[in-house]
Amino acid sequence: MNYLIFKVLIAIVLPQNNLTNKNYLLTNGFVASGYDVVSYFDNKPMPGKDAYIAEYEQVKFKFSSEENLKTFKANPKKYVPKYGGWCAYAIGLNGKKVTVDPKSYRIFKNQLFLFYKTSKNDTLKDWLASEEELFRKAELNWSKIH
Repeated sequence: MNYLIFKVLIAIVLPQNNLTNKNYLLTNGFVASGYDVVSYFDNKPMPGKDAYIAEYEQVKFKFSSEENLKTFKANPKKYVPKYGGWCAYAIGLNGKKVTVDPKSYRIFKNQLFLFYKTSKNDTLKDWLASEEELFRKAELNWSKIH
């Protein structure tokens, strides 16, 4: 009987954990490529340090200071990147999960948005050209894909 209960619990819990992780873009095991998500709100994105790590929704975040770690723990939803850290422009344009450059970002509606950027393509510029429209589309697309 206990074995059966254990199997049922595993069948329920494991898929939920996997779904949560798939919602986030992880680079080397961390959201935002290990950048301190709190530091974006000071307009100074900084790489996090191994000494300051937090876990939220089964994914890891790094921070540049103990102060930022505490700030995050007090209100993680405020600092978690929109769309799990995937490129906001791509989510808005076509609902595709595209990797990002953690240095290409925007604070919009008091939330962190990350963008794909190369020497030839800067999706933040494209996003800014029709931000409100892309935001509405991204919200709709994200609700369908995650």
